[in-house]
Amino acid sequence: MKTITLSTAIVGVGAAGYNAALRLHKLGEQDIAIFCLAKNNSTSRNTGSDKQTYYKMSLAGSSPDSPAAMAEDLFGGRCVDGDHALIEAALSSRCFLQLAELGVPFPTNRYGEYVGYQTDHDTRGRATSAGPLTSKLMTECLQREVEARGVPTYEHMQIVKIIPFSEDTLGLIALCTNVPAEDEENRFTLVCCKNVIWATGGPAGIYAESVYPLGHTGTTGVPLAAGATAKNLTEWQYGLASVNPRWNVSGTYMQVLPRFVSVDPDGTEHEFLHDFYPNLGDCLSRIFRKGYEWPFDSRKAQNGSSVIDLLVFRETKLYGRRVYLDFRSNPQGLQSLPYDALDADARAYLESAGACFGTPIERLRHMNQPAIELYQSKGLDITKEMLEIALCAQHNNGGIDVDLWWQTCIPGLFAVGEAAGTHGVYRPGGSALNAGQVGSLRAAQYIARHRSGLPTEAQAAAFFAASEGEMAAQMAFTRAILSDEDNTRALLNEHCGEMSACAAAIRNVDGMRALMDKNISLLANFSTSVSASNSMGLSRAYRLQDTLLSQNAYLCAMISFAERSGLSRGSAIYSTAQGIAAKGLENDANGLFCYELDDGTLDALTQTVSLSPDGSARADWRPVRPLPEGGGFFENVWRGYRENGNVF
Repeated sequence: MKTITLSTAIVGVGAAGYNAALRLHKLGEQDIAIFCLAKNNSTSRNTGSDKQTYYKMSLAGSSPDSPAAMAEDLFGGRCVDGDHALIEAALSSRCFLQLAELGVPFPTNRYGEYVGYQTDHDTRGRATSAGPLTSKLMTECLQREVEARGVPTYEHMQIVKIIPFSEDTLGLIALCTNVPAEDEENRFTLVCCKNVIWATGGPAGIYAESVYPLGHTGTTGVPLAAGATAKNLTEWQYGLASVNPRWNVSGTYMQVLPRFVSVDPDGTEHEFLHDFYPNLGDCLSRIFRKGYEWPFDSRKAQNGSSVIDLLVFRETKLYGRRVYLDFRSNPQGLQSLPYDALDADARAYLESAGACFGTPIERLRHMNQPAIELYQSKGLDITKEMLEIALCAQHNNGGIDVDLWWQTCIPGLFAVGEAAGTHGVYRPGGSALNAGQVGSLRAAQYIARHRSGLPTEAQAAAFFAASEGEMAAQMAFTRAILSDEDNTRALLNEHCGEMSACAAAIRNVDGMRALMDKNISLLANFSTSVSASNSMGLSRAYRLQDTLLSQNAYLCAMISFAERSGLSRGSAIYSTAQGIAAKGLENDANGLFCYELDDGTLDALTQTVSLSPDGSARADWRPVRPLPEGGGFFENVWRGYRENGNVF
């Protein structure tokens, strides 16, 4: 079979993966390559928001800022390791300015300052944006530079296994997805390297209701199966998003006050928000506030804007209805809305925007015409059609546990971008884009200083010889599941649907335990229970295996948290009979929406999860690493920098 020997293999073609390749090449690393399914298949390239934010230290105006101040805010997100917070703050300007130099059009004023604005969980106005497609622009600029430098990219490569061979040697097994199912000779590629940078994004494929782009699933299960440890897996962001196309409906999509409507299977429509909120002004104010309080937040789910998320969940999951935003007409068919009845913040905003008139689509056209054009570019005209929405998974704040150089517990395996778990319960909006750039820089710095160069001929020969048994096992695995029939898509839909129902924004411990047992049973009987009929089915079978492993790690984390705390925090609620719910939701599904708010007891701890070979998982807890003091006496720092770049 085909073999490749490298210094560093980068898995993933998002902004973090391309930056890792660029930084390595700048540091003199030549024997590197990128592996992916397709160059255009990444979350960074295919996602965005109303005004997609990049979070960095302030570079404009007179308000004071510093790495220490920004680190305090990142660390204040709870359950965050302090070294990550300081590093992401200290390197934010360096990483941001590289993107600007590469051509990402972040706006400056006439004096050259990179002006900013205040985003969620931000105290200093550190946010900036290049528009609704900021991460796409970042990815494209980084890709151009990487390709100009001649770094090769291997497409149609689905990494299905990491082989930790020794302290100095790692391996990857890639399923070649463009090879016919019957072509066994070319089915796999085996990669030998000293380092792997895992930049595959978050575990987008574990949920059915997801705003992650179609085709992007993540592969968190592969490094976990290899022995990597995960961290803070309980902490997600969920929010309302359109189903097809997948896109966050935040910002002006809500602030123009669209009509929320659910539809029964027989076609009967319900304006369910107005059934729940009899006061029209109160109802419209909550819809407006949902725009800038977009992520579901347990603190706002008893008497705030996040009650809307629960009502959408109830309509879809409990009542079996489909939910839509209708921009074509005002709520309740009104010719004009009672703007005077809105809360002061909503009324002032719409008055300042000159948008107290017309229908939602007319207000949206006046305030944000590109928001309409964005959906039109994706094949949906919201001036003529309703927009189907659901409560969806949007971003995982947790991920693979890494040290201050973004190296996992497996020597030579690094995780960057959303694959790395450097955030906590809350994070400032846009900090994920910064974290991906910072983490990939740190990984490249460590590799160039301590793990440079190719494996020796002896190391490579020993690795390839030792891998024969593993390759035989993978070949036997694929032979066993190839069949005339294919059930991979149905199984994925089934297990991901159950994950969305019991382990997303609303978490039910009994349902989570049942799903985990079901996953372990399927993993134990995988080769006899799963069948694939072609090369695409083989790819889905490996994706199913990764999904089950990933789900089990996340389910274990959530169950362990519920058993230790039982309280709700961040973007999720844990159902409990002792809790309370928003008035009117107390008795739904035996108290499904009843919960108690977290008291902060576990803020100084981070939860870790490791997988066993059978797919079962174990959760542990450790103290967060404190915020380093930073700074230092210049002569001492300079001496260390001359000696080893202070990379240790």
